[in-house]
Amino acid sequence: MSMKRNLRALFNAFLAFALTTAAAGAFADASRVNVSWAPSDALSEVKQNPTHRGLLRPDDWMKELSTYIRERADAQLPPGQRLDVTIDDIKLAGDFEPWRGPDAQDIRIMKDIYPPRIDLHFRLIGADGKTVRESQARLRDLSYLHDNVMPTNTDPLRYDKHMIDTWIKSEFRGDKG
Repeated sequence: MSMKRNLRALFNAFLAFALTTAAAGAFADASRVNVSWAPSDALSEVKQNPTHRGLLRPDDWMKELSTYIRERADAQLPPGQRLDVTIDDIKLAGDFEPWRGPDAQDIRIMKDIYPPRIDLHFRLIGADGKTVRESQARLRDLSYLHDNVMPTNTDPLRYDKHMIDTWIKSEFRGDKG
């Protein structure tokens, strides 16, 4: 009897997950937003951290930020428009200070002198396939430690994501309809 109950609970949990995932996919057409990156060895974050110290490896943070940009930009774009974003350079918030000793090798130190920055190129494409707007953007958040990022947020990319949110809201605010 207990085994049957456990299987039923597992099936119900799987069904809820599948329905939630399908519903999320129905509301966001992530294919409308394409994010590409310059070669990783050309990115400041990778060049200045050749041993890949820290919790997140380049493949991890690149994938997470790509997904984040796709989801946030998709929510701002009107139906029919597409967006191509190319990240030309990036330096994540904070930095490593190896002189602090071997126990601090993987600790990213957050100081005002280590602000997040992203250099990117984007192209907004209308429903008719024509370019609506194309531009370069140099994102910087020099006051990232003083911005209204939730103090309980423990996401290691929270400052970088906040900077991306600010850019997307500012750049595409009037395009929603």
